[in-house]
Amino acid sequence: MTTSPVTRQPEVIIGVDAHKYTHHAVILTSTGQRIADHEFPATTRGYADLLSWAHAHGNIQACGVESTGSYAAGLARFLIDHHIEVREVNTPHPHTKARVGKDDVIDAEAAARKVLAGVASAIPKRTDSVIESIRFLALARDSAVKARTAAILQLQDMLVTAPARVRESAPAGGLAAAHHCQSSVPTMHA
Repeated sequence: MTTSPVTRQPEVIIGVDAHKYTHHAVILTSTGQRIADHEFPATTRGYADLLSWAHAHGNIQACGVESTGSYAAGLARFLIDHHIEVREVNTPHPHTKARVGKDDVIDAEAAARKVLAGVASAIPKRTDSVIESIRFLALARDSAVKARTAAILQLQDMLVTAPARVRESAPAGGLAAAHHCQSSVPTMHA
């Protein structure tokens, strides 16, 4: 009885340069040899295609991804949900961009090389947790407070140049003046 040797898939590292509509991926071997690169749409289908493409080239050790808190948040969630180790990669420094060049393939390869070198060790924040929901609520509240403040300041500025009758009847203070102006406006009926 003879047995044939089992062929092992090589260990690979993936690097991804993320953009709003597309993500460019590069595959490196565990020794740093570039195997392939490809661009995928930034959609669920594109994420699945990227993962399938990467699996076809070997066993994925880890994936270095730029912009996991913005453009690549969906990709990072998808990869983590499919049990792929994802590492947050900082975007290249402007001096590096000027020296090495700037394009999607270069950036994706740099992301993979940072993972390979152990430089990219940060785990991306999950963006589908309760904490993310709280962050969205806080963001909406902060935006509403800023809009309210801007409206009150704008009203105060307008009162400076308003006719004397309006200016002198409005109480001092932004919120009090806003309430006064609101109650002074005649209501219109249809």
